[in-house]
Amino acid sequence: MANAEERRFEVLRAIVADYVSNQEPVGSKAIVDRHNLGVSSATVRNDMAALEEDGYITQPHTSAGRIPTDKGYRLFVDRIAEVKPLSAAERRAITAFLDSGTDVDDVLRRSVRLLAQLTRQVAVIQYPMMTNSAVRHLEVVPLTPARLMLVLITDSGRVDQRTVDLGDVITEENVSRLRTVLNGALAGRRLSEAAAAVAELPEKSPGELRDNLTRVCTVLVESLVEHPEERLVLGGTANLTRNVSDFPGSLRQVLEALEEQVIVLKLLAAARNPGAITVRIGEENEDEQMRSTSVVSIGYGMDDLLLGGMGVVGPTRMDYPNTIAAVRAVANYVGQILSGR
Repeated sequence: MANAEERRFEVLRAIVADYVSNQEPVGSKAIVDRHNLGVSSATVRNDMAALEEDGYITQPHTSAGRIPTDKGYRLFVDRIAEVKPLSAAERRAITAFLDSGTDVDDVLRRSVRLLAQLTRQVAVIQYPMMTNSAVRHLEVVPLTPARLMLVLITDSGRVDQRTVDLGDVITEENVSRLRTVLNGALAGRRLSEAAAAVAELPEKSPGELRDNLTRVCTVLVESLVEHPEERLVLGGTANLTRNVSDFPGSLRQVLEALEEQVIVLKLLAAARNPGAITVRIGEENEDEQMRSTSVVSIGYGMDDLLLGGMGVVGPTRMDYPNTIAAVRAVANYVGQILSGR
């Protein structure tokens, strides 16, 4: 080893790997036998004593080996040099599974199911945030001679439908004119900008369209300023019950917390940039009910545009490299699909 610090990190890495795999405290002899560190048991014992003194590992009971602490997991995650990439076959399977989604709802449900299967943890994904979306198109559909349906489609694939009672008959020609005027003001604009543009339209419109446009714009502004982005899809909750001992006395609290959308949204709040992984371990979670868990989250979207957050929740005894790889891969594909690439 280059120096004592690097050697001790390799000892910590070995303890994390064995404990995640076997859920048993790890002793010095096991490290020497299973990992090619090139040092004696005595040296490993000294390194374990130093790691324990620094708070990276702990002894759960007398005569036992050592297990990582939250601080130890944090050091391990911060120094992961390489995250194991998914195989070509795994990437093709993800693409095929998600590409066959029929709409945004189906893509998100498939994503959660897939991520829960890949990580064997609880998976969660936030619906695309309307605040970061732009208008792709507005369709105006006559339902009756005096009633219209507005179908707002965003670049993130969200579809919002509203009906408008005009109070008077409108001709097909004026419906077409309304459609042209509205799309001219809306197409390509972010929702916050689009709302302001729509609010100004009636004043600028021809007199014969003004009444109809006023009614349509009143309804449309409501659609543009209401952002139902607190919607979440959750999957794989049963995975938490596979090893109840990972949550001593706290599994019920964790399950209750996952039912609270506000708490789950806070878990995803750190995911501010597409592709940037955030890992919160144990006590780093703000909510007390979640302090026996680790949360691996990421933003999904396109380029620098964040559409939403997604991630997994599991015990601190987690396979971090593989979990990070799976979360990153699924987020990448979801971002591509919802951005129409």
